[in-house]
Amino acid sequence: MSLVKEPSLHAVDALEDIDAVVCLLPADQRPLQSGAGFVDWRLCGALSRALDSGFFTGSPGENLLTPSEGRLPAPMIFAVGLGSSGTVTPLGLEHALTASLSMLQKAKAEHVALAVPPLPQLDAVALGGVLARAFVSKWRAGRVVILGDPRLEASLSR
Repeated sequence: MSLVKEPSLHAVDALEDIDAVVCLLPADQRPLQSGAGFVDWRLCGALSRALDSGFFTGSPGENLLTPSEGRLPAPMIFAVGLGSSGTVTPLGLEHALTASLSMLQKAKAEHVALAVPPLPQLDAVALGGVLARAFVSKWRAGRVVILGDPRLEASLSR
């Protein structure tokens, strides 16, 4: 089962019974936007510091795990690099989602949230289609909450 929530501090704080949050992070989006920005706020800027220091750059294929240390209901926060926001392709997004699936399965997560950034070259239909095909339809463990554009809901339910 999946559910789309418009990103907000309230939505992030309401992620009860979520084991892990995956923040899909473009390499060039500063400050962090949408769900990732709210997650970063609750983490007191931990994701921004990792990006600013160069420890994590947001490049495709790059992944980071950080504990929430009780600042969020979910104990595990994963950052997954997408590359430059203006050049993310459906295939690149699919690769990032496939990597996310693998990490979440290894971490034994059951209920998860995805923080999906605005990607200007992908409209809600295209973005929702990739999310549905590459992640939601393959997640068998439990619930998926997507923090993103509410228009994604229509694409996910097809």
